[in-house]
Amino acid sequence: MTTLLLTNIGELTTHDPDAGGPLRDAALVVERGAVAWTGPARQAPAADTSYDVGGRAVVPGFVDSHSHLMFAGDRAEEFAARMTGTPYSAGGIRTTVAATRAATDEQLAANLTRLTEEMRRQGTTTVEVKSGYGLTVRDEARALAIARQVTAETTFLGAHVVPPEYADDPGGYVDLVTGPMLEACAPYARWVDAFCETGAFDADQARAVLRAGEAKGLRGRLHANQLGPGPGVQLACELGLTAVDHCTYLSAEDVDALATTGTTATLLPGVEFSTRSPYPDARALLDAGVQVALASDCNPGSCYTSSMPLCIALAVREMRMSPAEALAAATLGGARALGRDDVGHLRVGAAADLVVLDAPSYLHLAYRPGVPLVREVLVAGRPVT
Repeated sequence: MTTLLLTNIGELTTHDPDAGGPLRDAALVVERGAVAWTGPARQAPAADTSYDVGGRAVVPGFVDSHSHLMFAGDRAEEFAARMTGTPYSAGGIRTTVAATRAATDEQLAANLTRLTEEMRRQGTTTVEVKSGYGLTVRDEARALAIARQVTAETTFLGAHVVPPEYADDPGGYVDLVTGPMLEACAPYARWVDAFCETGAFDADQARAVLRAGEAKGLRGRLHANQLGPGPGVQLACELGLTAVDHCTYLSAEDVDALATTGTTATLLPGVEFSTRSPYPDARALLDAGVQVALASDCNPGSCYTSSMPLCIALAVREMRMSPAEALAAATLGGARALGRDDVGHLRVGAAADLVVLDAPSYLHLAYRPGVPLVREVLVAGRPVT
């Protein structure tokens, strides 16, 4: 058994409510891949090896609870058109579906590896990956089988959009999703999801998908209220889902329901940045006591960024979150959205997933947007960058 001491930490964010905020001049001990001790550096116990971080800040690894990394192809031209006035709609997903179906397993795996490594270099230590760009039994199942090789947080999103071959029979497609497709995908998935929006699936269709997934042992989450007001957030609260994502257009009743049920509202500011859409009202959610998470929504259409630091900066600048709130949402909030209590914080017993910033404080994540501040990433106490 080997212990590791990280010492000379200028500022250590643990998200321990008893700590009263970040610890200054701190140290942290890792044992068997988990946090074994935190406190003042002058009181640190002996360890087998030590790492002097040189007065830099240390934060928990980012937990990206919403991404779409299982795809092939590129939609840069769609982005360019959007920047010159073409509005975003759910229909663009079908372009990626065609490219994903045509890709080999090796091509999909290579793209997934490239993107997850890109995320890791920017401090993401836990990532959720959805299917949803195959929309056939074979393509959805192979997407999840490949995704399971890099993360335990895999989500079956057969109900992303209705594919072209079912354009005249959306009910038949829902039957496929809740029947043979779910049967093939459930062994590789932890979660089930649906896109409850105009142009995708209505509340009754989404409810059917989520209940079918639950019957197969999958936990539910939902895309909702991204493109306009709708029933999705209320449906998520009705079903007691762990998280509901996007939450761009919310009524007072939606906010009250989220606060009452405890369903986490996952906000995806990179989408609004990339589509020139209104940002969610994070301030209203936080002030109402809603649990909030931040995630990248990395995908080739509406938001092709893998950067959680960018999402933190956008949340502070555009959604009026404080830097502390944004960091908590990108770590502890993401963990809650995934039903996890072992990541997203650095309290004793947590996984030693952490980020050393080339900065004296976590404040620099928002203070210096676009600057590569991640100096080193440790997963289970082992350096990965």
